Amino acid sequence: MTRRLLLALCLIGFAPPAHADGEVQKLITAADKARLDKYGETRKAALEEAKAGDPAEVREIDALLAKPLVAFSDKDLTGNWKCRTIKVGGISPLVIYGWFKCKVSDDGSGWRLQKISGSQRTTGRFFDDGEKRAIYLGSFSVNDDKAKPYGSGPEIDQVGYAFRNSATEWRIEFPAPYYESKLDIVEFKR
Repeated sequence: MTRRLLLALCLIGFAPPAHADGEVQKLITAADKARLDKYGETRKAALEEAKAGDPAEVREIDALLAKPLVAFSDKDLTGNWKCRTIKVGGISPLVIYGWFKCKVSDDGSGWRLQKISGSQRTTGRFFDDGEKRAIYLGSFSVNDDKAKPYGSGPEIDQVGYAFRNSATEWRIEFPAPYYESKLDIVEFKR
């Protein structure tokens, strides 16, 4: 009995992205589903363009993407993070921005992300998509403009896959974002 109680308390102690109950399929727009369906080819094309970028930045992105992936299930992502956006392909081959502030909270239905500094912001929610990947549905806003709800339109809606590299590092990859690049990567560190 004590062993089961301890196990239950441990399970309650961390918050997974969200239950794999099909909710994301009810919420995701057709345009964002199409972006995820083409994720692999979009990512490949963007990374090919990135090779023409600054050699130091190319080494940095290569190192980030070479890190092994680990499961989300054994770590609680809630709390404060430093985060930065990396724009891959598109207008410029590769642009790595400086660090800003992000926060992950748990609203009882899973993790919610807020980028709380910098001019380009995101607010959204995570959904299970296997052991080592989650789907992020969010909305884009600028400066201190109030974020509109996901589903408000293609200029605002964001979709991406989240991957975890360690207890202190993870990222979201946004295929075919509306503005500027072919792939946006938001990198998180503590």
